[in-house]
Amino acid sequence: MSYGIKAEVWGDYALFTRPELKVERMSYDVITPSAARGILEAVMWKPAIRYVIDKIHVYNEPEFANIKRNEVSEKISCKDIESVMKGKKDKACIYTQEIIQQRNSTVLKNVHYIIEAHFEMTDEAGERDNEAKFHEMILRRLEKGQCYHQPYFGCREFPAKFRAFEGKIPESPLKGTRDLGFMLYDMDYSKSKEGEIQPMFFRCIMQDGVIDLTNVKKVK
Repeated sequence: MSYGIKAEVWGDYALFTRPELKVERMSYDVITPSAARGILEAVMWKPAIRYVIDKIHVYNEPEFANIKRNEVSEKISCKDIESVMKGKKDKACIYTQEIIQQRNSTVLKNVHYIIEAHFEMTDEAGERDNEAKFHEMILRRLEKGQCYHQPYFGCREFPAKFRAFEGKIPESPLKGTRDLGFMLYDMDYSKSKEGEIQPMFFRCIMQDGVIDLTNVKKVK
């Protein structure tokens, strides 16, 4: 048996970055399935379960705005971290004042979604773990506004408000069929032990404000 979850999420800004436009960031028109999964994981993360996004209901017309943000041009390298762990270096850090860069970003404004999802048990589940227990935990945390860490829309500076949704999902004011092109679905970690992580994409079709992900064809 699969237990369903319905979560309503909304916020002032969002940035679901297109992977082909990383220097000057530009958002997809709507939230990606991986970002929706990330919001649920922020509410309750357990290695014993894996969230699967079924449908995304979009309630606001995509509205874009251009902003300028401070970013850095470098990251702390894994070699520096390993050197610190082995005692070969005192610290690993970056000095933001020296490598700061201002970049333009095209972000979404006034986003509002209802996420329909379910979860599956993983190999990490224990003998006493069961779907009913986790389902009650997720709903309780959604209702009380509790979270493992603050959910966000693509970037941490764009926090997401959330709550559990009960009852029949209302129709979206967005009508008609919209082809939003190829969109990132999620990352494939099945071969992560071999050091291979592959992105998966799908053709995003929004029908009357609903993106149905139950039978999408994913490509790598």
